[in-house]
Amino acid sequence: MRATVLFGLALAVATVAWAEEARAPQDLGTGIHLLPGGSYPDRGPDGNTTVIDAPEGLIVVDTGRHVWHSDGILHFAAAAKRPIVAIFNTHWHLDHSSGNGRLKAAFPGARVYTTNAVDRALAPGGFLARDLELVKGLLEKPEFSETRKDDFRLFIATMGEQDVLRPDVVLSSSGPMTVAGKALDVHVTDKAVTDADVWLYDRQSGIAVIGDLVTMPVPYFETACPGRWSAALDEVWQTPFKLAIPGHGDPMSREQFNTYRTTFQSFVACVRSDKAVQQCGEVWTNGIVPLMGDKPGAKEKLQRGGEYYTKMLRENGGKSKDCLAE
Repeated sequence: MRATVLFGLALAVATVAWAEEARAPQDLGTGIHLLPGGSYPDRGPDGNTTVIDAPEGLIVVDTGRHVWHSDGILHFAAAAKRPIVAIFNTHWHLDHSSGNGRLKAAFPGARVYTTNAVDRALAPGGFLARDLELVKGLLEKPEFSETRKDDFRLFIATMGEQDVLRPDVVLSSSGPMTVAGKALDVHVTDKAVTDADVWLYDRQSGIAVIGDLVTMPVPYFETACPGRWSAALDEVWQTPFKLAIPGHGDPMSREQFNTYRTTFQSFVACVRSDKAVQQCGEVWTNGIVPLMGDKPGAKEKLQRGGEYYTKMLRENGGKSKDCLAE
């Protein structure tokens, strides 16, 4: 069974994710709010959403997967009595972009800012196109619960309106931008989590919104180029942010981000060595467990995830099957 972060088929995700209840929006100060994502039993996760209060309206960074997550974004806009005028997708994984259509239906003037990386995923033989064929064949299989099949149907529905995953404004290079009257530093990676990812730095607040360049409790390597990803983490580190908002997990201080960054790099080095799978799992576990707080069974779940991704990456020469670099 293919592992994927897109609609919840992965054993890797299922064995390391903690089920979470929906959490209230968090005011991070200076007009930036976090609408936390979550993971739920037998479902794929929703990534975090960041909402930036700009002079001309709301900028939404990532839109989640499930209807309840996008409903939360719409409720936030309604309570704020402000329109959604811009949507940034940090990358095309559907737990960060499936809500695009629902937000644009409510706010037709909202423009999607992202890269063209989704085009290869949607093309024949691409990651999403392959998954679509796989999922269609799973709906009749009795071993999958109706809850899981609901996610399959959601994936199929999203693929049916796939143009909402494509950019209205193509981001192809890094640099300063003013969006809805808000000045932002926009960064575009050259292959990392996907062919091209987006992360933002707001100088006013000192907050970096970094998408799946950081995911807790494990990195999602399914479409990744680990070496380029490591370089992207270095670029984030060189930015004088005070707080980093990951794609999955709680906001991080600079110290916490650096712990993740250095552990990631040590883990990738281990994967590319001849060390035992268990040793590489321990590299990940020992580095990340201090960031996990008091979550029950954290070490066991981190170890399982580290070992899983060690095997997956080694099967493809130290990178994902879909990586075009390295």
